[in-house]
Amino acid sequence: MRLQRVPLLASVVVLLAAACSTTDHDGAAPPTSTAPMTAVTTPATTAPATAAPSAAGGWRVTYGWAVPSAPARVAHTVKVPVTPAPGEPLPVLVQIQVGDHPAEGFSRISFAFRGPTPSYQVGYVAQVESDGTGTPVSLPGDTFLSVRFDPAQAHDRSGRSTVHAPPPAIGYPTLRGWAAAGDFEGHLSFGLGVRTSGEPLPVRLGESTRPDGTHVVSVDVRRG
Repeated sequence: MRLQRVPLLASVVVLLAAACSTTDHDGAAPPTSTAPMTAVTTPATTAPATAAPSAAGGWRVTYGWAVPSAPARVAHTVKVPVTPAPGEPLPVLVQIQVGDHPAEGFSRISFAFRGPTPSYQVGYVAQVESDGTGTPVSLPGDTFLSVRFDPAQAHDRSGRSTVHAPPPAIGYPTLRGWAAAGDFEGHLSFGLGVRTSGEPLPVRLGESTRPDGTHVVSVDVRRG
């Protein structure tokens, strides 16, 4: 009997370890591939502030569950340049991650920055458009969220993308996909495609700091 239980116990340990590794402490899964970011050529617009931060341990809520029909803005003071030349002048986006949390009733997309946390705003829009050209950004779903950061960038001094990201098609029950919408003069923007049952879903915003000093902004969308 002992000889039969050892491999069974080992198998359980391996399965548990695999399950624990599917998401990191930000609540998002590690990216499986890199999606390129494209620079666009006009600055983003500004929206009124509606959010007030509240502490929640290492990860803190900055906008509680609500429907941001007017953009919810969380402001941070960023001293520019972030590092003296030839260092980076602005917070740099280095990673996008996604994670699904069925037991907790939400799906998450996270944006990780090297340098301080930029200001950001999130709100529902009729259509996400590319900064500058106004071209509609193709997104899955029937409802769209605009996510904007400033000051921030997603490219290095040579104009190359700095972002490691999952494929744009997310495919969770309500959070269906993401797309870049602009990266110019300190304004960085994205669109999220959401599938609803006719009414906009509540969202939640939060922040955390990883052990390596990377600052993370999370956008949570209700699963239904």
